[in-house]
Amino acid sequence: MRKELIICVVIVVVIIIGNILTQGYTKDVVTYMNGTLENLKEDLLQEEVDTEKVAGKITNIREEWEKRYQKLAYFIEHDELEKVETELTSLQANIETKEYKQGVPDLQKCIFILDHIKDKFSLQIKNIF
Repeated sequence: MRKELIICVVIVVVIIIGNILTQGYTKDVVTYMNGTLENLKEDLLQEEVDTEKVAGKITNIREEWEKRYQKLAYFIEHDELEKVETELTSLQANIETKEYKQGVPDLQKCIFILDHIKDKFSLQIKNIF
């Protein structure tokens, strides 16, 4: 009986530690991505948009997302991550066609989805029940 109790306690502790680590990583990714997207939004809303600067930023954002996507895919639903991917692709297409004002709603949707992912996968009472 004592052996089973110790095993159960160890399993619960490992689950809690894993949850804390994944929540921390998710929060860091969302904070970073939202910051870079807000920075890009400011550039898109300027009167004179620097085409090269904006194209470089969206390329960097996409590369960073690809790196972080691989780790997030281990513990977050792929549907949620694909929504972010879809909005980033749409945003990149608008930037490549120089329709900057039309890219802003895609950018806002991407930020909203990232915040939703952070809230959805955080350990809160409302998410448990």
